[in-house]
Amino acid sequence: MSLVKYKQKRNFSSTPEPGALSGKGDRKKLIFVVQRHKATSLHYDFRLEWDGVLKSWAVPKGPSMNPADKRLAMMVEDHPLDYAGFKGVIPEGNYGAGIVEIWDNGWFEPTIEVVKGKPVSKSWGAGLKRGSLKFTLHGKKLKGEFALVKIKTTPNSWLLIKHKDKYAVEDAYDSEKLTPAGSPINKLLKKK
Repeated sequence: MSLVKYKQKRNFSSTPEPGALSGKGDRKKLIFVVQRHKATSLHYDFRLEWDGVLKSWAVPKGPSMNPADKRLAMMVEDHPLDYAGFKGVIPEGNYGAGIVEIWDNGWFEPTIEVVKGKPVSKSWGAGLKRGSLKFTLHGKKLKGEFALVKIKTTPNSWLLIKHKDKYAVEDAYDSEKLTPAGSPINKLLKKK
């Protein structure tokens, strides 16, 4: 996986974001992170570790634990693994300028799709090319089975969908209500 686009969009002498180094983590479990990002607009960055990088999607309304919600997730450039721990301020004049905070994190298990008793492919990564990823999240806020499904009509549009399982909720789910009132972004929003 390549971090060329990530590197092209950033001036590392003026942003505290991690450099464009990819590599395998020394963990036995694959990580995920959801970062709440107040840039031009408030959104959530959903990231899954794969092949030494963080595959990344911008989710405008944030993830949901309600299977009825199909949240738009725009695929963006891959990010380095070190980005999973990034929180702070990206200075004005830089790509993504604004505040980044960690909303949730943990590890995940990829699910290989099985149809009629046979795996659709031998690799979860093949699902990325096919436009259908299934996985189980083990986070503080996000738990259980999810899917990312590509919308065929536009190149980078996906849907982030919670599957029905013991963690699913039926009530309206608002990611913002699960953010501490004292978060840096909430403090900024109160000033405006």
